[in-house]
Amino acid sequence: MNPIIRNILAVIAGVVVGGVVNAAIIKLGSIIIPPPPGVDPSDIESIKANIGLYEAKHFIIPFLAHALGTLFGAFIATRIGVSRHLLLALIVGIVFLAGGIMMIQMVPGPMWFNALDLLGAYFPMAFIGNRLGGGARLS
Repeated sequence: MNPIIRNILAVIAGVVVGGVVNAAIIKLGSIIIPPPPGVDPSDIESIKANIGLYEAKHFIIPFLAHALGTLFGAFIATRIGVSRHLLLALIVGIVFLAGGIMMIQMVPGPMWFNALDLLGAYFPMAFIGNRLGGGARLS
């Protein structure tokens, strides 16, 4: 298979796998840490209307979903890709970062969470996923 095609497919596979991991964690997370009373976690309008009821513990699951989704996606892209593994992992990180920025615009949360999420869940996890997948080191 053409290496460019394989690298494109690696990124697509990474985004899909990362998205599945993200969705699974969000789904299971509402069982582990239930949302505040009266909030429907599957309805963004309900979350927006009740964001003031959320405590710090309620932000653990979204952070883990974003971080682990990116980590697994970058790992998969690195393992499947033929070359330029770090770039493939970072592209997955960029896709997930774009999703994170969209979520912050749709559901404005506390500034501490937005900063933690944007700075800690995407590029650092893409680098770690790359390393775990056997990709290139920075040095």
